[in-house]
Amino acid sequence: MPSRASNARPATDKVLLQIAEYVDRYVPKSKLALETARLALIDSLGCGFEALAYPACTKLMGPIVAGTTVPNGARVPGTQFQLDPVMAAFNIGCMIRWLDFNDTWLAAEWGHPSDNLGGILAVADYLSRQAVASGEPSLTVRDVTTAMVKAHEIQGVLALDNSFNRVGLDHVLLVRVASTAVSMVPWPDIMTTGMPSWPVAAHSLSSEMPSVSGIQMSSSTRSGRWRSRSRRASPALSASRT
Repeated sequence: MPSRASNARPATDKVLLQIAEYVDRYVPKSKLALETARLALIDSLGCGFEALAYPACTKLMGPIVAGTTVPNGARVPGTQFQLDPVMAAFNIGCMIRWLDFNDTWLAAEWGHPSDNLGGILAVADYLSRQAVASGEPSLTVRDVTTAMVKAHEIQGVLALDNSFNRVGLDHVLLVRVASTAVSMVPWPDIMTTGMPSWPVAAHSLSSEMPSVSGIQMSSSTRSGRWRSRSRRASPALSASRT
């Protein structure tokens, strides 16, 4: 007689626990890592703004129902769209990735870690606008770059030894893991203040090194496209600091 399957909840996967602990307790302090994240942010916004010149990209953007605007919703840079954070994440991710010029990480699995900015920017802007509407302070660009460092690290470290495409899984699976992890963290408590809710434990995902594992600018970034995209992105960044 076959044994019955147990309905007991299995133990949480060890890697998921490591990711959760890393995101919740670790505060990046490397100036180089944060500066590299800032450059990746500028570069990614430049990629996105350039993509807005392509109708094949813009026709995929906007709300599900044309003309819909979410009060205090997340804004999509370079457009008039003000959306719920889920749809905003798709819009921002679409424009950043469209030209395939954003940063590249090559390991056992390849990928574009700045794809995580779709979720990060949407959540950050949505939380900020909700906070301001309630008389609370908004998040800052530093909070965004902190989330970027964590997302890049998660995606980058998982890609070092795991080739998902060999088993038929697309590399954007890692974006889903990293974006979900940093988007679920209580941003105002941890990222804005830089203080976790309890003492920081040594995390096992990676150690903070001069070169952040997930952040690597692509050859496209190092070309002349960097200067033109930087000029496009700078006004948007300046506006976001106010």
